[in-house]
Amino acid sequence: MCGIVGYVGNQQALNIAVEALRRMEYRGYDSSGVAVAGAGTIAMAKRAGKLANLEDKITEVGADTLQGTTAIGHTRWATHGRPTDENAHPHMSFDGKVAIVHNGIIENFAPLRDKLERDGVELKSETDSEVAAHLLAQAYNEGDTQGDFRASALKVLNGLEGAFTLLFMHADHPDQIIAARRSTPLIVGVGEGEMFLGSDVAAFIEFTKQAVELGQDSVVSITADGYEIMNFDGSPAEGTEFTIDWDLEAAEKGGFDSFMMKEIHEQPAAVRDTLAGHWDGERVTLDENTISDTDLKSFNQVFVVACGSAYHSGLAAKYAIEHWVRIPVQIEVASEFRYRDPVLDERTLVLAISQSGETADTLEAVRHAKTQGAKVLAVCNTNGSQIPRESDAVIYTHAGPEIGVASTKAFLAQVAANYIVGLGLAQAKGTKYPDEIRAIWEELEWIPAKIEQVLQVREQIGQIAQTLGQVKTMLFLGRGVGFPIALEGALKLKELAYIHAEGFAAGELKHGPIALIEDDLPVVVIVPSPRGVSQLHSKIVSNIQEIRARGAKTIVIAEEGDTAVEPYSNWLIRIPQTPTIMQPLLATVPLQFLAADIALECGNEDIDKPRNLAKSVTVE
Repeated sequence: MCGIVGYVGNQQALNIAVEALRRMEYRGYDSSGVAVAGAGTIAMAKRAGKLANLEDKITEVGADTLQGTTAIGHTRWATHGRPTDENAHPHMSFDGKVAIVHNGIIENFAPLRDKLERDGVELKSETDSEVAAHLLAQAYNEGDTQGDFRASALKVLNGLEGAFTLLFMHADHPDQIIAARRSTPLIVGVGEGEMFLGSDVAAFIEFTKQAVELGQDSVVSITADGYEIMNFDGSPAEGTEFTIDWDLEAAEKGGFDSFMMKEIHEQPAAVRDTLAGHWDGERVTLDENTISDTDLKSFNQVFVVACGSAYHSGLAAKYAIEHWVRIPVQIEVASEFRYRDPVLDERTLVLAISQSGETADTLEAVRHAKTQGAKVLAVCNTNGSQIPRESDAVIYTHAGPEIGVASTKAFLAQVAANYIVGLGLAQAKGTKYPDEIRAIWEELEWIPAKIEQVLQVREQIGQIAQTLGQVKTMLFLGRGVGFPIALEGALKLKELAYIHAEGFAAGELKHGPIALIEDDLPVVVIVPSPRGVSQLHSKIVSNIQEIRARGAKTIVIAEEGDTAVEPYSNWLIRIPQTPTIMQPLLATVPLQFLAADIALECGNEDIDKPRNLAKSVTVE
């Protein structure tokens, strides 16, 4: 959530900051603002709502007022305080000389605010963030750090508790920004005669592909000439330099009506790239792995921790790992994991799944697991992010940047990565023979081409959505690994169309949910392959008959050649034949299309940025 940008250089900073914020709109926000440092002054503009409102405010303030070569900017997603002009960032200090932008939560802001008010400081917002601006002004104006920007910033940072990224700008130092990160993301962009800061590389990719990843509890000072990284105590520290391997075009829509549609069509490549490099011709190989084969062999249980769509990918992993490895797998909502005191030990593998690698709940679950002696393997789409850094091993999903808030290609890439983990465990523990693992891998390698085939249902799905019109509610049913697909389909519909939707294990239908069935209710049913466990297939065909008999309209997703479902389908969507365990990689795609098209039928045209949602949830 929230997007942070910073710029120091040789160009007028205002337009650079605004455009950087525009490129990070996908992170989700409800207000935005910029501050520009000139000769001894800081000018600011901020507004609740979309960036268009900020641009109106800039016009009102006057671009001439916002002249300067140093700027900070922010898109806010409200945590403390409503989304109002006053609560929007940046925040200014009482003397008008300090401006700050902040992501995350300052957990001890209440006592800090009380002290400021006792000192006679009038706070103008409801946020936890504003206290940082006033504290820096106090530290700079008096005491042992008087007149020292860096020392004052460090003093303030060491008094803050919580998870945060903070950027400080001071009118007396108009060519410098000091920034810090603790648990929430911040990247440095290195240009020629200019430096950038951003919550992610999209903020500055137009200008440079050279970047520096900051470690946990790092502070960085940037000027036009370079950067200096230090720890919170001021001692020297180092970052990790890297070259960004995607370009600005990757963050554009590429001819599609939305980023989400573009990203749905990028799923064959996302799965193919995620699988690449994990098979050496004989064995499954992992990425950055400090978990030994001996440890892999010793694990007697797996906990999967994740949130949202990542949780659904983990539920699919449960079916695959238990099937291939024959050890119990528990799937956990990451936000509940550490609070329920799970039973972990050194023979436990925790699989932590997060697209951003900064998901706060999942990060805390990782930390809890480590304190209990468990080994942690991360599945992540963001190189060098916090969760992989704190884990024992990582498999990166090479999905590329996902701009749409509702996950599509990152989800399928997670499913593929989870299957790599499952096969790696089966290989280490010997629960599958080498020829069996090879056969499963060959099936996985066919998946990208099969996804290409599934993309051809696009027009059919659009026609179904038009026929359904503005529906009020939908149900999704699945058996076995079809259950997580049903949950993901329902989540997509809730995210995009803002209508009630629920996913059920189809066997639970008679235990209550069948009471919801009424005339013309749309019900999506994911049908397992009849070539697998035939009993499972016949049971879900019975479920379809039961709901049809009560007047529901059925949208059935079944593989090619499955004729048993034809008499009971109002609409039948075909997917290529594949082992049932791999169906999530195919059957999810039509549900992504369906959610997007129903959202459009309901009048929600901006499917890339659903209301109230953020791309990355970096606070609990």
